[in-house]
Order: sequence, then structure tokens, then C-alpha cells
Amino acid sequence: MSTPSMTLFHNAASPYVRKVMVLLHETGQLGRVALHTCVLSPVSPHENLNAENPAGKIPALRLADGAVLHDSRVILDYLDQQHVGNPLIPREGSARWRRLTIASLADAILDAALLIRYETAMRPVEKHWQEWLNGQAEKIVRTVAYLEKDAMAELASTFDVAAISVACALGYLDFRLAHLGWRDQAPQLAAWYAEVAQRSSMVATQPA
Repeated sequence: MSTPSMTLFHNAASPYVRKVMVLLHETGQLGRVALHTCVLSPVSPHENLNAENPAGKIPALRLADGAVLHDSRVILDYLDQQHVGNPLIPREGSARWRRLTIASLADAILDAALLIRYETAMRPVEKHWQEWLNGQAEKIVRTVAYLEKDAMAELASTFDVAAISVACALGYLDFRLAHLGWRDQAPQLAAWYAEVAQRSSMVATQPA
């Protein structure tokens, strides 16, 4: 087995990292990447990660030449161009922009969910700003409703960057914010997620 040529700054609980790991599974590239585990939060940075990536965020991918890519969307685009199978991100045309837009909506779910997580898990209860928490939850509700209404045909057609991103976002809601009950408003999305959650790439990257 060849030595990994890239290093991924990694935390299994991060849904952004999970997207990258799912793509690595789906494209057969796991053996090319070594994992460097980071435990961090906005108030506990990781010195080694900061040296590689001044934003101090994961995932970050160190390439063989020492260059470091960060932001999961950038990393997904890079890795999708490093395998010989069908691309998971369309290379051009309206399909590319539509798939990336759906993936961006999934990231919007994650952004709001993580803000809720930080507020509720890291700040004392008496300092919680409920109106702000409600506003983040409403972003999630609106986006899930949009996916249910306008994106099901695309999600069901192929397990590409859009589907990977949405699946990881929904998985994170189950992992950290199950009380939001996203399935109540999205039966089609729930049925789709129940199916794709059984893919080997999703099972192998399930956070514990």
C-alpha cells in the first residue's frame, strides 16, 4: 500500500470534515490521505492547525507539495479532480451551478446548526439569546422546506456533491439537534435520507 501523499486536519464530529471523508470513500481515495486529528473550538484553537491555516478551521488539506487548502467546498472540488471516475461536481454548465447551490444550502444548514450548538453548549444558560437561537433554527426550517419542495428530484438522481452535502447536514441535525424534528416537515427528504444513510461511505463516517 502506498504512503499517503496528503494530510487532512480532521475531527470525526465535524460535518464539514465528514463531507470530505464521504467523498474520499466514494471516489476510492482514502489511501491517499493521512488523518491528523484536531480537537478545537472557537475558544480553544489548535496551534499546529493555525500554523498551516491562519483561519484555524477544519477541514484543511495539506497537499504533497506542502500547500494547504481549506474550506470544505474548496477541498471537495480539488479531490473531485484527483480521481478517474465520474465527477461528483459537474465541470461546467447549469448543472454545476445548480449542484453547488444545493451544496451551499446544505452548508447554510450546518452554519446555523453550529451556531446553535456553540451557543447552547458553550455559554451559560443565563446568557443564551433565545431570539437569536430562534432565528438560526428558522434558517434551518426554511432550508429544509426548500429542499423538500424544490430539490428532491436532483438529490435522488445521483449521490454527488449536492447529495453528499445535504446528507451530512441532515446527519448533523440528528447528531446534535435532534429536538428540531426536521423530518416532521419533510417526509420525502426523510425517506431519501433513510436510504442514503445506509451507503457504506455514510456508515463509515457516522459521528459517535
